[in-house]
Amino acid sequence: MNDLNRSSPKETQPKILSYAVDLPNMCSLAGLACTLMAIYYSILGIYSGAMIGMVWAVAFDWADGLIARRMNGRTGTDSAFGGQLDVLIDIVSYGVAPAVLLLSYGEFEPIFLFGAFIMLATAALRLSYFSTFGLSGDAKYTGLAIDNNSLVLVFVFLFESTVSQAVFTIVLYTVCLVLAALNVSQIKTPKLSGNPINVYILAAYTTGITGFYGWKLL
Repeated sequence: MNDLNRSSPKETQPKILSYAVDLPNMCSLAGLACTLMAIYYSILGIYSGAMIGMVWAVAFDWADGLIARRMNGRTGTDSAFGGQLDVLIDIVSYGVAPAVLLLSYGEFEPIFLFGAFIMLATAALRLSYFSTFGLSGDAKYTGLAIDNNSLVLVFVFLFESTVSQAVFTIVLYTVCLVLAALNVSQIKTPKLSGNPINVYILAAYTTGITGFYGWKLL
């Protein structure tokens, strides 16, 4: 009876910061740093800097998964922790950052709170849905993967100087709402980061975007 009642020794848990030196997690945190830069420059109205931060956040987001799949010796706990970290960073990178961008470009007028909330809410719903159900039976996402939000917004801002601010404000608001609707739609989209060709395309896109907006910052 005493043996049955005796509690088993508590399993030793790793330290929280031990996961900060895991290479995939380091990539995730680097992406978070880029997102913080994007939010910072959005608030300041320096949108070229914000675009560089947003595109690099995507690049690091893709990199953490690629590195994790190629590393040996990672445990199930390592993978689970990395997955949780990735989701939490995604809500900031692809929900909060675009919402702040929209608010800033709209000069923080109350009407832009609606669009910002829609982007943030749909990002949260999209990520929660994926965390629950994963990929569909044909290995595709249900709804537009939210990393596409940043890639599209970075592209749209290439044309910001070609029209008036009033016109581009409408364009930006519309694009944000369309992206939000696609995030929670039932469309099926492929997992782009799983294709090596797409990784090279993203690398070229990131380099080109960085060069273009970096030149504008000079």
